[in-house]
Amino acid sequence: MTGPGTYGDTPRTPRTPRTLRTLRGDVNANDGDDANGGDDGVPRGRTRALTVAAVALLALSLAAFAALCLVQRFPMADVLVYRAEGRAVAQGTDLYGFTVTEWKLPATYPPFAAILFVPTTWLSLPALKVAFALGNAALLALLVHLSLRLTDAGPRPVPPALRLPVVLAATGAGLWLEPVFQTLVFGQINLALACLVLWDLTRPDGARGKGLAIGVAAGIKLTPAIFAVYLLLTGRLRAALGALAGFAATVALGALVLPGASWDFWTRRMFETSRVGKAWIVDNQSLQGLLARAAHTPEPGLLWLVPAALVGLAGLALARRAYVRDRAAGGKGGYGDRWGVLVTALLALLVSPISWSHHWVWCVPLLFALATSPSRAVRRTTAPVAVLFAARTMWLVPKAGDQDLHLAWWLQPLASPYPVLGLLALGALALRLRAVRLPFPGRAPGRDAPSPESSG
Repeated sequence: MTGPGTYGDTPRTPRTPRTLRTLRGDVNANDGDDANGGDDGVPRGRTRALTVAAVALLALSLAAFAALCLVQRFPMADVLVYRAEGRAVAQGTDLYGFTVTEWKLPATYPPFAAILFVPTTWLSLPALKVAFALGNAALLALLVHLSLRLTDAGPRPVPPALRLPVVLAATGAGLWLEPVFQTLVFGQINLALACLVLWDLTRPDGARGKGLAIGVAAGIKLTPAIFAVYLLLTGRLRAALGALAGFAATVALGALVLPGASWDFWTRRMFETSRVGKAWIVDNQSLQGLLARAAHTPEPGLLWLVPAALVGLAGLALARRAYVRDRAAGGKGGYGDRWGVLVTALLALLVSPISWSHHWVWCVPLLFALATSPSRAVRRTTAPVAVLFAARTMWLVPKAGDQDLHLAWWLQPLASPYPVLGLLALGALALRLRAVRLPFPGRAPGRDAPSPESSG
């Protein structure tokens, strides 16, 4: 895995992928469509054909998903939890005292999130499920668009004329990635949180209110708060303070509307990770889940806490190093740090006590970062990584009862594909960045940061 520039590879002039060169007409100079090329050299006829094909793929994918939902009748359990939270706020009942569905699911988010869920009580349950499914499909398209923005600063951006067909086709294909698919069938909010964070991070560093959206995302679910730490470590103090302000506003609003529930959550409930679920089941694709299953213990304790602390500290240092390198390699505005952002996302998923498989929707920007890397070796990993996120191997291993805790050693990678990939990705990037010299603390990475050729 690597970012813009060479990241340890032999420096070479960036080349446009052959597929895009063919679309532009660069490969066949006699192609008659060249005369009708757009401003960026992509023949308009081919752009139209690709757009039509992408629309057909998206329509077919959505139709197949809708048919599967009708046949399987997915319960969308998380939608039921959100609706119960909204009802508790509207009716003034105990927010953290109820459980719903046959799995006895409780409310686990801060009070601010429950306030946002009040509108879910205004629709009938069937209409609400349809709204969540369609909304998540639209959010997937937005996440694809933001993933393209994240890669804009690199040497191989997608041409503007191809963005619409890429967004449409990637949305259609992305529905079947396991984290995205699970987000839709559970009615989860992972795509919304990822879009909030990525929209904020792809804005220029001087943009007004940068960081606020990250703070709001953290007020809905605590995990995105790590991106505020990332902003601080990369010298963007104003944006980090913006994130803090956004988070503080959500806490204040929650305390104003739900003072009792706020006191209950911030003093007690937020520390009860057992409320979220069992850490050792294969659904949990965090570092704790991996270690609990590998050690055959439901309570890994220090066996998890020590590695998580080490991975957390090393990962934050790596995220800052990746940011410096990306900016030195030609990053512009506020989104020349794709690998810093992705390292932080992977880090959050790894060190969180519980990261359900559907939390890994960050696989979408990760795949785009791999596909647009200047390194041919890294680009070749795109397909295998996409297959890993579509394979659903964790659902193929024995998991009835407590079988998750008694898996053979050779089944462990199949039971924990995402944390294994995350650790390998962080390790690979660390090796490529090992020779990068960082600027002094407080010095903004920019012109004086090491050039892409400084660490070969």
